[in-house]
Amino acid sequence: MREELTALGIQPLYTSAEVDDFMAEKSGLSMLVINSVCGCAAGGVRPAIRLALLHSTRPVRVATVFAGQDVEAVATARGYFPEIPPSSPSIAFFKDGQLVHFVPRHMIEGRSAEAIAADLVEAFEREGIPAQRT
Repeated sequence: MREELTALGIQPLYTSAEVDDFMAEKSGLSMLVINSVCGCAAGGVRPAIRLALLHSTRPVRVATVFAGQDVEAVATARGYFPEIPPSSPSIAFFKDGQLVHFVPRHMIEGRSAEAIAADLVEAFEREGIPAQRT
């Protein structure tokens, strides 16, 4: 489950210090994925992220924490968007260190990976997020 994302080159964050280090780099777009063992992560989020990252415009940096396994790292990650209730899986986008877009579980459940990926790609572009072009 974790390896589905790390095999894509997504940086795993296991500790609070690693989350803080990732978040300390504030330039450009960062995407932080809160992964989980649920079916909507397996059938929706992880395949959607794989598809979205194939797009020519994508985040400069992407990392993941794993809910239920990396408890302290997840708590630290959620501390960067305290106004949003805990949600697993979920995806947070930060532009120059500021939260600019959030995809909670309720926007993932029951949707296909392709539909979620299309929303992610739209967010890359719609938000005017400076991102990496390949």
